[in-house]
Formats: sequence, structure tokens, C-alpha cells
Amino acid sequence: MESRQTRRIRPESPRPPGPPRWAAMFYDPASSSWLLGAESPDRGPVLYAVGEMTQAGRTRGDEVTVELWGPREGAWHRFEAPTAAAAPEREAAPASPGKLAERMEDRRHQVLMAGLGRAGLHDLAPADVTAVRTLVDGVDETTLRRIAHWLDLAGSGR
Repeated sequence: MESRQTRRIRPESPRPPGPPRWAAMFYDPASSSWLLGAESPDRGPVLYAVGEMTQAGRTRGDEVTVELWGPREGAWHRFEAPTAAAAPEREAAPASPGKLAERMEDRRHQVLMAGLGRAGLHDLAPADVTAVRTLVDGVDETTLRRIAHWLDLAGSGR
């Protein structure tokens, strides 16, 4: 019989194919293999994709494991991936808020998360997730879009 510890052991991430560039390898437990999830000549877009894909995986309840690869002195090098803070369970919504209200809340959440991602904040701690939820619940979409715009400007260094 396989112990719990033995089942959790996964193979080491292989070096991505091709010439050195920034790449994110994601572990797929279903196939026990690593998949290339994002690649770019620049680090920023790969980190943004890692944040988005991690958020999506956690929303589905998946365990997300990522390895970040990039160039160093003309060769492949494994870098420390953004730390994965466990996302807290989402509180139960009030009894049937209605499809439109739910969709609008989701849109406000997406706007703010995109702004944070563009500012370089890809993996949020539980306190950050709570702050985002508080803003989404208490601020209208136009104001959140303005905040996301400010975050984008801050992230781009303008």
C-alpha cells in the first residue's frame, strides 16, 4: 500500500524545451507530468500568467505547483517561483443574490485582480484576499477601474 507521503512525491520539473527564455512549468497531477504553461522573452508576462493561472486553479480547488525557469548567463536556470499562499475558503454568499449582482461582483473582482497583477502582485496572502473582497463588496466598478488604472501605472513605472 502506498503511503500518503509517497503519493505526494512528484518528479522534478524538466528544463523547458528550446532556447533559454522565461517559462513557467506547471505540474499536472492527473498525468504526473509537467506542462509548459507560459513563456516569454520577458519575466513580467510570465509572472502575470503564473498569477492568473494559480488563481484559476485555486478557484477550481486544484493544488497548483509551479516552477519558474529563465535565462542566466545564456543557459537555463531554475528561479524561485512566487510563493503560493493558500487562498482562504470563500464565504457563502447571501441567499441567491441574483445572477446580475453575482456577475457584477465577479467583474469588479476581476478588474481589481488584473490591476494588482499588472502592478506585480501575483500571489496574494490571505489578508490581501480579504482586502480585495472588502473593496469589491463596498466600491462601485467605476472606482475599482480607476484604482486598477493607478496600479497599472505604478507597475509600469510611469
